[in-house]
Amino acid sequence: MSDLLLVRHGETEWSRDGRHTSWTDLPLTVDGAEQARALRPLLSDRKIGPVYASPMQRALRTAELAGLARPQIDADLREWDYGGYEGVTTAEIRRSRPGWYLFSDGVAEGPAAHPGESPEQVGARADRVLARIAPQLAAEEGDVVLVAHAHFLRVLAARRLGLPAAAGGLFTFETGTVGVLGTEHDRPAVVAWNARSL
Repeated sequence: MSDLLLVRHGETEWSRDGRHTSWTDLPLTVDGAEQARALRPLLSDRKIGPVYASPMQRALRTAELAGLARPQIDADLREWDYGGYEGVTTAEIRRSRPGWYLFSDGVAEGPAAHPGESPEQVGARADRVLARIAPQLAAEEGDVVLVAHAHFLRVLAARRLGLPAAAGGLFTFETGTVGVLGTEHDRPAVVAWNARSL
């Protein structure tokens, strides 16, 4: 079974400031672009198979700078729809919702085009992605790479490991890093996380 490489995009202004960013299409900061470039040696040492990316510019630019040419765009890789919490920090949310936690409490309803998603809805998207790439992982023709966003990739990692979507809260995911999900004794396992080198 090939490894599944999860690449979180490089830093943006909002990720740097802790603001929830889903549909707002922000570019990488200068530091974010450098984080993405720094992934190139790590990824060039591996046999890379199919590469998929979120349609957002921060993911696509990260893929480009990391040397992952022409990824296939997959809309299911977009970030958790934060609904009414788009652009808002956790500290700001907790002023009106003390103890709020994204992975168990979800988000406030947003505008019609972005109503927000529950953890289970994000988990369902992750399951669709995992189902689509399962044959490619089994083919062992190179690592499958997903370039996307922190909260979505945390949920996807949980689902790959057989955990509920809310268990994505057990992982942190820094900008411009890689998570590697492989297998041990034919069962999914975390090989590396928040990696900048392997």
